[in-house]
Amino acid sequence: MVDDSRAPDLQSTPDIDTSVSHSARIWDYWLGGKENYLVDRQLGDQIAEVLPDIVEQARADRAFLKRVVGYFVEQGIRQFLDIGTGLPTADNTHEVAQRLAPKSRIVYVDNDPLVLAHARALLTSSPQGATSYLDADMHDPEAIVRGARETLDFTSPVAITMLGVVWHITDDQEALSIVGRLMEETAPGSYLAIAHPTIEVTGEKMAEAIRQWNQFGKPPGIHRSPAQIASLFTGLELVDPGVVSCTRWRPEPLPFGEPSDSDQYCGVARKPQSVG
Repeated sequence: MVDDSRAPDLQSTPDIDTSVSHSARIWDYWLGGKENYLVDRQLGDQIAEVLPDIVEQARADRAFLKRVVGYFVEQGIRQFLDIGTGLPTADNTHEVAQRLAPKSRIVYVDNDPLVLAHARALLTSSPQGATSYLDADMHDPEAIVRGARETLDFTSPVAITMLGVVWHITDDQEALSIVGRLMEETAPGSYLAIAHPTIEVTGEKMAEAIRQWNQFGKPPGIHRSPAQIASLFTGLELVDPGVVSCTRWRPEPLPFGEPSDSDQYCGVARKPQSVG
């Protein structure tokens, strides 16, 4: 149930449609944030009734972001292109990267007005590094790269993260094309990370949750199988352990047993050196 005493609704602006729930704001609600509207909380609760572990899935996806950014820094990556930023919360990409490597440079990409407003207001940078924000649609990879070049050097490796956004590209060929065009512009040694919903763990519960999302929220999305997710990394070298539940991708040690599987699957891959 929505607790309307938790926080007043945000002020509406002409750029923000408060009559329709939106993925970034629903995600914020599941993560315990306050940057959402009543319509987002209502759909978030509706989906949680069908899929009770959705909050845990959202947190697992966020924990994966922290681990994968740390992994990229360990591999010597100092440039990050975060596509589908979402609303700021704890351990954003630039915070994780610059905590480990202060000279890291990060470009956030989103086209949701509320996300961009908060990015400009809340996200900062270390003095040694840089953080910038790009208002662009992931369906236009050329515009993303063009804008990102103002902050990032694409002649050196870049890590591209697309966590919880590729499922909104509902056509498989378009998804493959967008990912391919982005990676074509990067230098060898660059990385790609994708997190994407499946129905591997909860089956029909997740399928029904996505149907309700598509009926009442936007943008629409689909689930994909692990094999379909793996195909998005065509031409790249998958990093062990491959495409797995986000909770299983290089998890931090737990005091009691193994982490539980999640419908949110992920994969990380490296662009190989050119042949010939």
